[in-house]
Amino acid sequence: MTVHPTAVIESGAQIGNDVVIGPFCVIGPEVVLGDGCELKSHVVVAGRTTIGARTRIFPFASIGHEPQDLKFKGEKTTLAIGSECILREGVTISPGTEGGGMETVIGNRCAFLANSHVGHDCRVGDNVILSNNVMLAGHVTVGNFVIMGGGSAVIQFTRVGSHAFLGGMSGIERDLIPYGMAIGVRGHLAGLNIVGLQRRGFSREDIYALRNAYDMLFADKGTLKERVEEVTKSFPDNGPIREILTFIQEGGKRSLLTPLSTGESA
Repeated sequence: MTVHPTAVIESGAQIGNDVVIGPFCVIGPEVVLGDGCELKSHVVVAGRTTIGARTRIFPFASIGHEPQDLKFKGEKTTLAIGSECILREGVTISPGTEGGGMETVIGNRCAFLANSHVGHDCRVGDNVILSNNVMLAGHVTVGNFVIMGGGSAVIQFTRVGSHAFLGGMSGIERDLIPYGMAIGVRGHLAGLNIVGLQRRGFSREDIYALRNAYDMLFADKGTLKERVEEVTKSFPDNGPIREILTFIQEGGKRSLLTPLSTGESA
């Protein structure tokens, strides 16, 4: 372990092997830092926060302080951040609250760029990229391999499915399907995240099937329930399409984000 003499590590903190803690960092008494973590400088980690191995945190990040929820009364909630994450300058991540399951959870290999914010009780999957100034309100759920462009925002209780893309400066207040792409000041569904699918090695056949299923799901005829049933019958064995259908059928507190041309759109 390498600790700069100006850093403060409070008694009780658990520090793994080969951790580097730079100048003017402050580590709270209930913090757990995994092996190989690196805190560059001026990083504050507080609360009941656990950070996985080899995660790197850059200056002026504030991790684990009490959530920005006026109902919070000091309950012993937690924040868990996975391994091999990158938290850039000014990132803020809040722990959970009593009203949201008591925990905030971040997956592995995530990259949160400068000044992005993850609110209380969020659940973020693996390999998620939040570009500069992205804002996740409380209780947001984000699947694996999601990318959010700079300055985008997600309102509380919204779900974002795996492999989805949210364009820069877009804000969404409805659930974004897996593999979907959303754009707009008040975001709307704008097709599939084709570039992301290609980069991650999805086959031409899978992409073609997803396009067909998308067109069927968001056609102008019939109800969404009827269209879901039609897609289920048409693609009984396709894994990515099944993921979209499950996402829709499970539902959430928000309605579904749709294209502007459909009757269900905002």
